[in-house]
Amino acid sequence: MGTLSHFSNLYVKAFEDCKPVAIVILLKVYSIFSALMILMAIYALSDRAFNGWDF
Repeated sequence: MGTLSHFSNLYVKAFEDCKPVAIVILLKVYSIFSALMILMAIYALSDRAFNGWDF
């Protein structure tokens, strides 16, 4: 749980004092999108591995 809070603190500090609000919002949306894509790839790989690599 400490690692998760550490990443949360890094995420919040990365966007502190950034002036163009539109760019900050775009970067936050992109980071969430990227995290979801990584989680989907991990899920797909593990699902294929557990089901015998059937395509």
